[in-house]
Amino acid sequence: MHALKARLARPEILLAPGVYDALSAALAEQAGFEALYLSGASIAYTALGRSDVGLTTFTEVSEKVAQLRDRVQVPLIVDADTGFGNALNTERTVRGFERCGANIIQLEDQSFPKRCGHLDGKSLVSTQEMVGKIKAATDARHSTDTLIMARTDAVAVEGFDAAIERAERYLEAGADILFIEAVRSDEQMQIVNKRFAGRVPLLANMVEGGKTPVKSAEELQAIGYSIAIFPGGTVRAVAHLLQNYYASLKATGSTRAFQSAMLDFDGLNAVIGTPELLARGKRYETGDKP
Repeated sequence: MHALKARLARPEILLAPGVYDALSAALAEQAGFEALYLSGASIAYTALGRSDVGLTTFTEVSEKVAQLRDRVQVPLIVDADTGFGNALNTERTVRGFERCGANIIQLEDQSFPKRCGHLDGKSLVSTQEMVGKIKAATDARHSTDTLIMARTDAVAVEGFDAAIERAERYLEAGADILFIEAVRSDEQMQIVNKRFAGRVPLLANMVEGGKTPVKSAEELQAIGYSIAIFPGGTVRAVAHLLQNYYASLKATGSTRAFQSAMLDFDGLNAVIGTPELLARGKRYETGDKP
């Protein structure tokens, strides 16, 4: 069994923090996480300074995947939104993301323009269309070790029961992992796991201030979930820090007040591996193996 499939078969939940660029990914890997979640919303927040309303493109996200894979070794869970179009677009998305280094590719059943799963006003494609996209995704991947995650946003649009039925259809279509977005209560989380846990890995999405009760990885594991993601917390933490940093710099004209909460020049270079990088380059200059 492939290592990632074997890991998801274990009872211990897989905790994956949200990342949005190579630096955040490297820091998360250094913290000891076993997998990382490349959040489409966080790419929109950081690369565009905009909301998660379908503005990011296949090209922008695939470039991020390649940058992360060049920097980190741990498995990458990649948010592919709607596949960026119909089933044919989904084929291209899966092939491209897999080629760039994605290990799990997440597809959702929203129509375009999509919205963050915890925003109101979403709309869905038909169940049949999403089933076709899942089949296109599983046909397009080069390796069955690349896992396809099917996400349904139906709870907010068609209701909880409809979301359960959609998830059942997506599982039948070949999804390797299920993600029922924005469940509203502990009771709904329990029902989801009673229906699917043991049949397929389930993902729980923890959004601070979102629709779903925020729980710890340990609590989610006890319910039955296999994967827990905290996708946007990274950007929310960074945004809060930068608000305070910029306000302090503007008020004082100095970073002195923030220096105890910062890495200095050498500290940052140590984190990103500058000494090792320069040493490797020096060995190439002499013709030695790095």
